[in-house]
Amino acid sequence: MKFTAAQIAGILEGEVDGNPEVEVSKLAKIEEGVKGSLTFLANPKYTNYIYSTKASITIVNSDFKPDNKIETTLIRVEDAYKSFSKLLEYYNQVKMNKTGIEQPVFISESALYGENIYIGAFAYLGDNVKIGDNVKIYPNVYIGDNVVIGNDVTLFSGVKIYSDTVIGNGCVIHSSVILGADGFGFTPNEKGEFTKVPQTGNVIIEDNVDIGAATSIDRATLGSTIIRKGVKLDNQIQIAHNVEIGKNTVIAAQTGIAGSTKIGENCMIGGQVGFAGHLTIGNFVKIQAQSGVGRNIKDGEAIQGSPSFNYGAFNKSYVHFRNLPEIINRLNSLEKIIKND
Repeated sequence: MKFTAAQIAGILEGEVDGNPEVEVSKLAKIEEGVKGSLTFLANPKYTNYIYSTKASITIVNSDFKPDNKIETTLIRVEDAYKSFSKLLEYYNQVKMNKTGIEQPVFISESALYGENIYIGAFAYLGDNVKIGDNVKIYPNVYIGDNVVIGNDVTLFSGVKIYSDTVIGNGCVIHSSVILGADGFGFTPNEKGEFTKVPQTGNVIIEDNVDIGAATSIDRATLGSTIIRKGVKLDNQIQIAHNVEIGKNTVIAAQTGIAGSTKIGENCMIGGQVGFAGHLTIGNFVKIQAQSGVGRNIKDGEAIQGSPSFNYGAFNKSYVHFRNLPEIINRLNSLEKIIKND
């Protein structure tokens, strides 16, 4: 698909400086630009590349003034980085604008779906499934019985959604995500064997949630595991039964959250963080990567370490951790002096 400089400027509300009819069909970094590609310049460190780039069109800030001759057509905008991001979003919408139902698929006679829907080959829609408008279901997606999905949702290939899961509007769920698998609930009996505790709850995903590839969110034992509005989850995260994550919280890859822990709103959680179960984490909490959280955390705390503690205290302590051998030698020397006295 090709776009002219004039068309792109119209989308971005920008101004063309150069040939408005020049066409592009792909995106590129400014240092790797070739004829027919579109790029952008936002970081001053890359300014020198604008004089050598072969890209046909370059998005720049409106106040950019070249010092030398340039060959690329410019589109001047208020903020080049934001405009390029907007263009990427537009490009993705065009690229993924699939509609219709491919074959073969299985759709239960009791399943309902809205307008402008795409269902890829080998998808499965179970009994009493309800799906809204503008939903994209890529090949090999499994949707179990009684699942409810809102409008403008994308389920990428290989997503598995167990029965009774509820998904809000505007969600993006990437490949190999599993929603609603049984929580890890077992109880020992008199023989020392472990008996499964039935997991009868569900998973609720509210509006505008992004879930990264291969993330698992378990159904509740009773009630619901809840991911609130605007949460962003990275790849390969494990969220156990009856966990609740507050709105607009972001969590990086390989984090694991044990059962019944409640995480507040607007938290930022690094990669490989481990949470014990039945904890309460406040709002606006920041947790550094590889921390182990075994206690409740108050609003606004920043923590690090395993077991974790105050981030500032951790950094101060780390200086001493590194110097422990020297400190011990000094203590031993002082003890000898004291004994000799």
